[in-house]
Amino acid sequence: MTLVRWDAFHDVSALQSRMNKIFEDTLGKPLAESGGEHLATGVWTPAVDISETAEKIVMKAEVPGIPQEEIDIQVSGGVLTLKGERSFQKEDKAASYHRVERAYGQFVRSFALPASIDAEKIAASYDAGVLTIDLPKREETKPKQIHVKVGGSKK
Repeated sequence: MTLVRWDAFHDVSALQSRMNKIFEDTLGKPLAESGGEHLATGVWTPAVDISETAEKIVMKAEVPGIPQEEIDIQVSGGVLTLKGERSFQKEDKAASYHRVERAYGQFVRSFALPASIDAEKIAASYDAGVLTIDLPKREETKPKQIHVKVGGSKK
């Protein structure tokens, strides 16, 4: 019979290695020229503010550095979806980056729309890195008032 030495911390170490790999894939990859800093790639989410007035719902998304032609807005099945990508581009090949903190990569955000939104009249504008989406509300039909007459003849 062969004795096998059991290492209680081997499984913990393997789990930690797997978790580190997941975080590296999601949050960033090291830049060779940055001295161990990480380039944030993969999943990033632009911040979105949503406000409402009597006439419409307004969504404002921060998407700086992304040309408006690269932003895709779709409405399907009562869901509004924003898609885009911010690419990392080294402008100067001779430059040595000391720190890269901005996130890069693709993003997708989806929002369920209330039934009161008129999807045919949705409009979007882009100014100074802020995407504004106006979601106008439908003209709601007013409830019909039915008057009941009290009294009358009894037979």
